[in-house]
Amino acid sequence: MYYGEIKEVDIANGVGVRVSLFVSGCTHHCKGCFNEMTWDFKYGNPFTKVEEDKIIELLRPAYVQGFTILGGEPMEPANQAVLRPFLERIKQELPEKSIWVYSGYTWEELTNPDYKRAHTEDTMPMLEMLDILVDGEFMMAKKNLSLRFRGSENQRIIDVRKSLTLKKVVLSEYNT
Repeated sequence: MYYGEIKEVDIANGVGVRVSLFVSGCTHHCKGCFNEMTWDFKYGNPFTKVEEDKIIELLRPAYVQGFTILGGEPMEPANQAVLRPFLERIKQELPEKSIWVYSGYTWEELTNPDYKRAHTEDTMPMLEMLDILVDGEFMMAKKNLSLRFRGSENQRIIDVRKSLTLKKVVLSEYNT
């Protein structure tokens, strides 16, 4: 997996001070995408243990609330295979940190084992480690700059833990 950027201090992509990873590779190609260069799966630099270690250290301070993964598309199957073990490491070493993922795939697509474009053996274990999933493709026709933590009105901010427990989409308090 490649990545385009690691933001060491990010206050735009989730609640509180966060560390954000912008992964490379996306097959959605949303019109108006703010990060079009990351559609290329080879954009940027390889994501290695060096970057993993750096992110872990950046997450350690108490003032950092959590980790956000954006793209590109974190839930592309090739990216899931790399991100799952990294998220497991974060949960083991820093269980108090929240994890947010932004995905153009919807909750329904990600949780459907028959939807092979995005659902892999890594999908459910990854979802189980998330606190928040911002789902849905960016839609230029539904762009709304007044929305918090998302770019278009079709996107949802999902409380993953409650959604998994209740087996239905539960929107986060941040969805308003």
